[in-house]
Amino acid sequence: MKKKSIIAIIILSGISILGWQIYQKVSDSTKGFKRQRQDIPVAVEVALVKKASIREVGDFTGSLHPLSEFIVAPKIAGRLEKLLVHIGDTVKNGQLVAVLDNDEYHQQVIQAKAELAVARANLEERRSTIENAKREYERTKALRKKKIASESQLDAAESEFKTQQAKLKVASAQISQKEATLKMAEIRLSYARIKVSGSNTTGYKVVGERFVDEGAMLAPNTPIVSILDVEKLIVVIHVIGRDYPKIQTGQEAVISTDAFPGDTFRGKVIRIAPILKEKSREARVEIEVPNVQKFLKPGMFVRVQIQFDEHDNVNVVPIAALVKRNGSQGVFVVDSQEQKVRFIPITLGIVNGIQAEMLSPVITGAVVTLGHHLLEDGNSIILPDKKSAEGGQGESGKHNVKGGDSTKGKGKS
Repeated sequence: MKKKSIIAIIILSGISILGWQIYQKVSDSTKGFKRQRQDIPVAVEVALVKKASIREVGDFTGSLHPLSEFIVAPKIAGRLEKLLVHIGDTVKNGQLVAVLDNDEYHQQVIQAKAELAVARANLEERRSTIENAKREYERTKALRKKKIASESQLDAAESEFKTQQAKLKVASAQISQKEATLKMAEIRLSYARIKVSGSNTTGYKVVGERFVDEGAMLAPNTPIVSILDVEKLIVVIHVIGRDYPKIQTGQEAVISTDAFPGDTFRGKVIRIAPILKEKSREARVEIEVPNVQKFLKPGMFVRVQIQFDEHDNVNVVPIAALVKRNGSQGVFVVDSQEQKVRFIPITLGIVNGIQAEMLSPVITGAVVTLGHHLLEDGNSIILPDKKSAEGGQGESGKHNVKGGDSTKGKGKS
């Protein structure tokens, strides 16, 4: 057993030594390959660092909402006799839109008028009676002074006069009561004629939805139609915490929609929610958009661009030139004489989808825009010929240096 253990140890030692020798050879060959690879020039594309203006623009999506929306509904129960509007119809404040069956309410008005007439007749009767009672009281008081009428007769005449005075007050109060009853009946009758409620807004109002048909039995507050004010529309977007501090009321926004490709609409930020929702970490932002030509409709999906900042005459490079090495972001600057590149870490300013602003250090010349994934600091490169380089710069020049302004459409507002 002892001899077997010694043999096993010798075999394992031999395997370990052989493995280490193989690892050393592979490692040396890999290092040699890397050195060889570093010495191989890499074909790249380049672009010049140039002075330009650059914009920081936020892109958002949202939906259109009417400036105001309300439901037209009856205040009383009844059968819908007439419905005078349909979806898409324009309406005005105070316009009649529906009529309920009003026979019962009309009859209540007639009854209230009759009761008021009876109360007024009763008042006239009481006035006549009190005049007689007053004259009788005055006559009895004069007779009492002459010792013709007794004291009890005077008391009876005075009591009757005061009684008639009280009855006159009751009759007068009944007049006020019957007038109020008539007024209430007339108001209920007016509720049978349903109109667009008046408001301070004088916008363009349309019927958005129709909920019932003629002949339907309606309870109080049953929706009949919805009225939308679409003279102006509200775009609602939701902004994450990173962009929230950049948005201010009064900022201009450019709105586009798939319904009108190529066209843009101008709006302005009017309200910003003071809180971010805990679940989504987003804040509601409202943008007012004029809709004079009535192209935009509530419910449309829209895209919104809001410009946060703009820097003029700054150093910019194509976004494709940015690269990370050893945890630092920078660019590979071309040394055209030695045909080599240097990696320079940079501090970025505004970055949009096309270009990036370089705050520091100040860099001039050309930077690598394609092929930098194969480069390290000090690598040799193969530059494109002058003709193709100029062609590449020409293509790059087609980009909008202001950050992709999408307002080249008809500019409807």
